[in-house]
Amino acid sequence: MKHKFFKMGAAAAITVTGLGAISSLKAVNANATTFKTAIKKVKIKYLPGKGVKIYTNYNSGRFMGFRAKDGTEWNVVKTAVDKDGDLWYMVGDNEWIQARYTVDVDQAASEAPEANANTQKKSTKKVSSIAKKAKEKMTTVKVTADQKKKEKSQAKIEKKKANVQKAKKIVAQTINTSAVSQAPDKKTAITNLAKQEVGKPYVWGAVGPDSFDCSGLVQYVYAQSGVNLPRTSQDQSKVGQTVSMNSLQPGDLLFWGSTDAPYHVAIYIGNNQYVNAATPDQGTILQTISSYYYPTLAKRVL
Repeated sequence: MKHKFFKMGAAAAITVTGLGAISSLKAVNANATTFKTAIKKVKIKYLPGKGVKIYTNYNSGRFMGFRAKDGTEWNVVKTAVDKDGDLWYMVGDNEWIQARYTVDVDQAASEAPEANANTQKKSTKKVSSIAKKAKEKMTTVKVTADQKKKEKSQAKIEKKKANVQKAKKIVAQTINTSAVSQAPDKKTAITNLAKQEVGKPYVWGAVGPDSFDCSGLVQYVYAQSGVNLPRTSQDQSKVGQTVSMNSLQPGDLLFWGSTDAPYHVAIYIGNNQYVNAATPDQGTILQTISSYYYPTLAKRVL
């Protein structure tokens, strides 16, 4: 599918879940007509490192599998209000994003100078008074809550580090082999291991054994069967041989997105089904291949 995005400037980064599963679409520079017809230019203001979904329509549109990355700038050529009263921007050929996740570029550029000018106008006495009042409002309860929050955050970081180290040790202890005689046994082992992981949570950057992101699950399952694979979905897509969707076998890898830089990967287990670490809400689940969410690439690494 050809997407005529009206983004200005650098490449339009389209992000997705999964460490290393972030794919970048090549930028499509707006032509002269596009610049003339653009209403304004907006900047995506969302979560750092994340992207806003792009839909085919502002009313009950379908998610196209692409996202506008936080911080990128886009030309708006049309506006519309959906049935719920929410404002939408058209940024490409039938490409719509929600306006609430953007800020006008001119507005964003002017906010900082205005804030600095207003700050400089405050007197030293008023600033001192505000600082004193703020300090008086700080309580022991707040300090304790902040400390607990820091400790909880640090514990999560340490747990992720421990998971990464554990996965590295497991991979180091396995033997990577591609012997044809062993392929059937490995395929069975991989499909069984993949199904055993169903139900575990999705955590971005996790490589098991308690939680995974999409490429982390694939690397972990194959490592348990003695096959070493790269860490990211993009690198995993470069391993093995490409096979058609009509000749899939258990143990094959399925990819979504660009064939050169896919953003998602799963393990095919047979019967038109696959196991994947889907999203933080869904976790690791068993799904059926559908025309609505159809893979763009299949690779056989055994």
